[in-house]
Amino acid sequence: MSKVTVLGAGAWGSTMAQVLSDAGNHVLVWGRNQEIVNEINTSHTNRKYLDENVLPLGLSATTNLSEAFEYSNIYVLAVPAQTLRENLKSWKPLVDSDATYISTLKGIEVSTLSRMTEIVHEEMNTENVALITGPNLATELILRQPAGAVAAAPTKILAEKTLKLFATPYYRVYTSTDVLGCELAGAIKSVIALAVGISIGMGFGENTQAMLITRGLNEVARLCAAHGADPLSAAGLAGMGDLVASCGSPLSRNRTFGEVLGRSGSMAVAREHVAKTVEGVASSNAVLEIAHRVGVEVPVIEAVADVVAGTISPSDALDRLMEITTRAENFIR
Repeated sequence: MSKVTVLGAGAWGSTMAQVLSDAGNHVLVWGRNQEIVNEINTSHTNRKYLDENVLPLGLSATTNLSEAFEYSNIYVLAVPAQTLRENLKSWKPLVDSDATYISTLKGIEVSTLSRMTEIVHEEMNTENVALITGPNLATELILRQPAGAVAAAPTKILAEKTLKLFATPYYRVYTSTDVLGCELAGAIKSVIALAVGISIGMGFGENTQAMLITRGLNEVARLCAAHGADPLSAAGLAGMGDLVASCGSPLSRNRTFGEVLGRSGSMAVAREHVAKTVEGVASSNAVLEIAHRVGVEVPVIEAVADVVAGTISPSDALDRLMEITTRAENFIR
């Protein structure tokens, strides 16, 4: 049993706090919104993000950063990916020098093309950084429906420590030391989910979705391999598992945003209808730049990035994908 601080009181932070609490840990959630913090402490709900679902009674929350960092030296990161570096800079004077950081974030920093764990390394000057990732939709996980995840860390010891923090009867956690592969896969799948959502919004069915998911997985695997990661990570929970959940569920923000974009052909309309953070939109061009940096062709990712940038329409993107010259289908080429 450990004390754990969860930094972020949104849907994902609150859901991760529940998992950690159910795993037997003492958990304190930090958030900026005083109303949400008060609600967690008094009625044990977070209706803005999680409807009427009741959080564990032992879970507490605070808006006081000093209190949050004094509570423990295990910090679970659940803030929006594009704000991580800014947050870490402001938190640095308050953190425990021996702290362990566990990222739950999926994305690539737009300005630097850095992965989330790389940002923690850079800003906090520590190697004690792990990652938990996989097909975990908050709306289902908060109901304690069975789910799987990967705890990835530079060392087996840290990966095992992370596993023990999160493992519950309904949350099955596996370990990996391929942080790079697991993290890349989690970031890239958001872009593929946008592509699938766009196709659904345009009225296309399962055949089109299956093509985009499969070819998208191929792009994930080739990008992982080109960076020296284990391409098999793309076939596991961090890759294929997360891709299936994000592309197949209407609960996925990336797929939902893509559907509105496919129907309307307008980024402005899509942003109006899906107000929450959509990481595939923020990261699409960054993921494309990462691919260009290592010379990997990623036509699905490139098409999505161009649609998000407004340089082509969704129908133009699909036409472009269908005109690409085909060749022997290999998982990694």
